[in-house]
Amino acid sequence: MIQSSNPSGPLEQTSAFAELGRMLHDDQPLNTTLQRVAELARDIVPELSDVSVTLIDDDRPRTVVFTGALAVDLDERQYADGCGPCTDAAVSGNTILLNTNQPDDSYPDFADLAASRGITHVLSVGLPIPQRTVGALNMYSNTQAPFAETSVELAETFAGYAAVAITNAVSYRNAVDLAAHLRTAMQTRAVIEQAKGILVARNHCTTDEAFSALSQMSQRSHVKLRDVATRLVASAETGS
Repeated sequence: MIQSSNPSGPLEQTSAFAELGRMLHDDQPLNTTLQRVAELARDIVPELSDVSVTLIDDDRPRTVVFTGALAVDLDERQYADGCGPCTDAAVSGNTILLNTNQPDDSYPDFADLAASRGITHVLSVGLPIPQRTVGALNMYSNTQAPFAETSVELAETFAGYAAVAITNAVSYRNAVDLAAHLRTAMQTRAVIEQAKGILVARNHCTTDEAFSALSQMSQRSHVKLRDVATRLVASAETGS
């Protein structure tokens, strides 16, 4: 059963925007940041029962976080159909409102499905950053009254801040992943250079010949070059 939405006031809204601002400088895990964005949206827009965040990944929309199973179920139905408020908002950056009881020929199949699940209104807002849209904030309501104009404006303002926070979190995670990759690459190069030095000293060969020997050992044993080099260095250090 869908929980009733909670009212929010100016104090809660101010606190939510302040927290979004702090996210620009946080180094929290990406999923933690995204989940908190969804929870903040649910808490400050009065009509909401469930929220999800769609991000565009390799030109495909996917739900990365959600506050309830119903939200992700409805999102995935839209992805499967290739159309719906959240997919269109994610691609266009627009704000899309849908009354599932009076769909006005907009997304009739999805409107019927959402209505059958107790959802009366859907509000999807694009997550805009300069030159592109990164996804959409998808908001589902089970209240009989439509979204108030002030709620739509609040959701759009929130989405603007959220887009920056999400982009910052994704960029930070990508930077961390790149740094880890570079560290691994440097460590790999270092151990291979050590192994080449050992072979040069043992076999009185050139560095190119030592590298060729390492490559042949890797191919014959079906073991990665880095691991072959690591074993050779370890063997030399222990004298075995």
